[in-house]
Amino acid sequence: MTGSPPAPVAAAGRATALPAHGLPATGLLAALMLPGLMLTGCASAPPTRPLLQVRSEPVRLASFSERVDTVATLEASEEVNLAAQAGGRILRLLVRQGQAVRRGQLLLELDQTQARAEVARLEAETETHRLNYRRFEYLVGQGAASAFQRDEYRQRYLSSRQELIARRADLAFRDLRAPIDGTVADLSVKVGDVIAPGDPFTRIVRNTGLQARLELPAVLAPRLRPGLVVQLLDPLGDRPLIEGRLRSLDPQVAPGSQLLLAKADLGGAGASAAGAGLRDGQRLRARLLLPGGTRPALPFAAVTRLSGQTFVFVVGDRAALARNPGRSDPAALRGLPAAAPLALQTPVRLGALQDGRYPVLSGVEEGSRVITSQLVNLSHGMPVTLR
Repeated sequence: MTGSPPAPVAAAGRATALPAHGLPATGLLAALMLPGLMLTGCASAPPTRPLLQVRSEPVRLASFSERVDTVATLEASEEVNLAAQAGGRILRLLVRQGQAVRRGQLLLELDQTQARAEVARLEAETETHRLNYRRFEYLVGQGAASAFQRDEYRQRYLSSRQELIARRADLAFRDLRAPIDGTVADLSVKVGDVIAPGDPFTRIVRNTGLQARLELPAVLAPRLRPGLVVQLLDPLGDRPLIEGRLRSLDPQVAPGSQLLLAKADLGGAGASAAGAGLRDGQRLRARLLLPGGTRPALPFAAVTRLSGQTFVFVVGDRAALARNPGRSDPAALRGLPAAAPLALQTPVRLGALQDGRYPVLSGVEEGSRVITSQLVNLSHGMPVTLR
C-alpha cells in the first residue's frame, strides 16, 4: 500500500527556518561580532611619552664692570736710538736685525788706525811736556830758571794731558756697545759705510717691558684713575691676550678729538708681553674695565638667540603660562598637576658677557630659575622634569 512520506521532525521538537545563505540567524550575528571582539581584545592604550629632563639654575646677583672698548698702541718702555759718538768707517758689524743682545755686548767697531796714531802722538807729546815741566821745576829750586818759565811748561803739560784723555775717550767710542738688553731693530748701515758722530743707525727695543697708549673719551675722565684693569684682545676674537693696569693719565684733552691719553703697564696678570707675542708699535683692540654694580646674572648656557632676539627658558607653572600662552599646546598639559614645571620661553635684554655670565638688563628677575640644558628640544609651554 502506497502512502505519503512522513513529515520532517524537528530535532528540538519544532521546525527552524533556514536563511537563504544556509546559516542560522544567531550564528550569523556571532560571526559578524567576532572580528570586532578580536580587535577590541588586542588593542591597548597609547604609550605616554616621558617628560624631558633638564637642568636649571637660579638667577643670582653678580658684580659686573662697565667696559669701554678702544684701540691701544704698544710702545716699549725701554728703547734706545743708537748713534756713534765718534765718526769713522765701519770696520766690523757684529749684529743683525732681530738679534737679541745683552747690555755691554759689542755691536760694531769703527776703523781705529788714525785714532790710534793720534793717541800715540799725544802720548809722546804729553810725556815731553811732563819732563820739561819737571826739569824747570828743579831749576827754579836751584835758582837757575824763573817761575814764569816753569809755569809755562806746566801749562803745556796739563793741556797735552787733557787732550790725550779726550782722544783716548774718542778711541773707546769707536767700539759701540749695547746700553741695554733687548732686540736690534732695522740696521741702516753696513760694513764699509762712513758714519758721522750722532747719526742714528739702529734701535734696541726691549719688548718685555711694553706699555699701552689708550685714547679714551674725555667724558669718562671723572671715573678714570690709576690701577683700573686694561685688557688687550685677540684680533681674531674677544679673548684677552694680556692684562695690565692703568698707570697714568694725561692732564690735557686733545681739543679736536676730545680724547684723553692714558698709559697702562702690561704683564701684571702673570703673563709677559713678549710671551703673548706682542711688539713695540703694534695696534690692538683694548678694553678698559670701569667699576660697575650688581645685576641679576644669567649663565652662558641658558641663553639662545633666534632672529636677532635673545631668549631664555624660565621654569614656570600653569598660572604663568596662562599669563603668556603664546603658541603653547593645551592638550600636552592634560592630566598634569597645576604646579608641574613648564618651560616658558622669555625674551631678555643682556649686557656683555663677563666671566661666563650675562648681566640682565630686562626680562627676568633675581630668584627665577632658568633652564641650562636641552634648549634645542624645548618649546614654549612644554612640561619638563627638573634634575
